[in-house]
Amino acid sequence: MLPRQGVTPELACFIVDTKWDDLPDKARHEAKRALLNFFAVAIAGCRTEPVELALRTLGEFSGGRQATLVGRSERIDPLTAAFLNAAGANVFDYCDTHLPTVVHPTSPLAPALLALSEIRRVTGPDLLLAFALGFEIECRVGGAVSPGHYPKGWHITSTCGVFGSAAGAAKLLGLDAERTVWALGSAATQSAGLCECLGWPAKSVSVGNAARNGLFSALLAEKGFAGPPEPIAGAQGFLAAMGEPPNWAALLDGLGTDWQVNHNSIKPYAAGFVIHPLLDLALDWRRAHPDGAVERIAVRGNPLLLQRTDRADIATGREAQVSLQHCVAAALLLGKAGLDQLTDACVADPAIKALRGKFECTSDDRISTIAAEMDIWTADGKKHALSTQAARGSSSNPLKDAEIEAKLRDEARRWEPDHDIQPLIDGVWALDRSEDVSSLLALAVPTRR
Repeated sequence: MLPRQGVTPELACFIVDTKWDDLPDKARHEAKRALLNFFAVAIAGCRTEPVELALRTLGEFSGGRQATLVGRSERIDPLTAAFLNAAGANVFDYCDTHLPTVVHPTSPLAPALLALSEIRRVTGPDLLLAFALGFEIECRVGGAVSPGHYPKGWHITSTCGVFGSAAGAAKLLGLDAERTVWALGSAATQSAGLCECLGWPAKSVSVGNAARNGLFSALLAEKGFAGPPEPIAGAQGFLAAMGEPPNWAALLDGLGTDWQVNHNSIKPYAAGFVIHPLLDLALDWRRAHPDGAVERIAVRGNPLLLQRTDRADIATGREAQVSLQHCVAAALLLGKAGLDQLTDACVADPAIKALRGKFECTSDDRISTIAAEMDIWTADGKKHALSTQAARGSSSNPLKDAEIEAKLRDEARRWEPDHDIQPLIDGVWALDRSEDVSSLLALAVPTRR
């Protein structure tokens, strides 16, 4: 790759120069939707073993108590809060997805900004604008290395999420263009995350670090911690190190007009998004055939479906999140696709285990990542041919606002039935009128815990 000077400064100037009035109403609303979903998935993940173990480990070294952990009474320093809230939000793969890149943008981004809002005065419009800008940068950097980056084994949520958290934090801190470039430079040198860790607690390390290290990078830059002038497109910068022919159009074209937050997808199911179209088909079929005895299943989908989720032989609920065979088998037999279907006990269920072995899986690059085809053969000898072009929750078939609210209410009810989550919902929808968001996170903490 030939180095191309001026890319990072151009992005930095965009971050610095963009004002609240430049952010379209749709992008503002999508930012709120993403934040509502963040609270739902962070609440769902806040008591999982990876979060518990990380809190126990990091808590020994943290003397700060300025920042809130979603869903928990403990308080901790802002950098560690960013790590833990990001890890919790992503632990179930229940977070949002930018389908052109398969980045999960909000998990590494929102925790950094919310942690910063507890130590600096931040208004609602400030938060929404910084969120939209951070979302923009991480997804555009992700687009520049796609489609080859993720299939090579890089966990793009982590490798590119650190750019988003750095960019958003730089905006909240009011950094100038030079210091924003420095923040992006420190973020670039901390970009890491491997897909080999998907399905294991180790995945949460890089997602948590993407939030923490992005915030850390911006705070360093604020103090004058300098970096190279072209960390993204330099001769030995991020793009060169990744070894992909850069997609310059995805990185720069339409900057300020084609907002990436408008291409966001919010998951109705806690599994890899490429499995979602199959889950739609399986659940719809089960509702129409409650007594159907499934003998065999053939699925066809985008190559990414098989690359990431063709895993019939699994042993844990964590692995089940990225197993198309398990998710579909559970949906067909139980008629459900919730967190209870992603447990060790469900994975060990003999009927579900047997059905996981009755799949034929093929890929077709003509099928998009949000589409799928599935044939089901039943005990009576019938073949049922199913297909969908746009999974529920995708930007082509988005969840309604009320459905995102319901997702948050459902997870809050699972977590603490007596806690009233409505003030948090109202607070997110009213962010564009808020003068100080420092109390927002407190609404996500049950008073009894």
